[in-house]
Amino acid sequence: MSLKNREGCNVRKCAVVTGAAGGIGKAIAEALAGQDHDVVVVDINANGQEVADAISGHFVSADLTSREACQDIIDDAVRTYGRIDILVNNAGFQQVAPIEDFPEDTWDQMLGVMLRAPFLLTKYAWPHMKKNGWGRVVNISSILGLVGTPNKAAYVSAKHGVIGLTKTAAHEGGAHGITVNALCPSYVRTPLVENQVADQARVNDIPEDEVIEKIMLAPTSIKRLVEPEEIGKLVVYLCSDDAASVTGACWTIDCGWTAQ
Repeated sequence: MSLKNREGCNVRKCAVVTGAAGGIGKAIAEALAGQDHDVVVVDINANGQEVADAISGHFVSADLTSREACQDIIDDAVRTYGRIDILVNNAGFQQVAPIEDFPEDTWDQMLGVMLRAPFLLTKYAWPHMKKNGWGRVVNISSILGLVGTPNKAAYVSAKHGVIGLTKTAAHEGGAHGITVNALCPSYVRTPLVENQVADQARVNDIPEDEVIEKIMLAPTSIKRLVEPEEIGKLVVYLCSDDAASVTGACWTIDCGWTAQ
């Protein structure tokens, strides 16, 4: 259903997007703003202010490893726009290393940002969505939430966990008009992916100029990186009334990676 006010007019929805200063998050924020949603751009990177300014949104600088910061994000969104309707848990980062060499503090940080924060943000946004009888949560997982790969223990663990969170929340949200879905992309053309090339070359003992072909695209049927705008368009669909019956799903957008 479309949300309407007492006069029967459509209400502008408020969307919170984490990790929105660049890459996938920026594309999602821009796509949602293009649907006349008010967008809260959340990132630890101050460049998020530029993104927010460009889409007439609101920027919140936050460290998602902090429980208090997660609560403040939701409170800030409601204080600024009076409501929260859409939550996109996108923030994340990667580190490539074998298990025996993987830094323990980095493990804690990665699970904090990519699993604990999505849970907390969903928990804090949930009462507002229930009150409105409408809500959309989209978790950006990964194909590595569906399959494993060497040298990414923390990332793979977090992304698998996000899919479990998605399915559980979908069951709980159905009676309240809240849908919860996950996106599982393969490698996307972002600075995050570009910054992995040197590490992937090192741990796989291959030249850097061979990483994309031999590591990132080797399992795919379509031999290219996914574009961030493709992710944004799928998020827009999942946040629309057209997707009202879609929940608990893991949407692969992976150039055929998991079709094997």
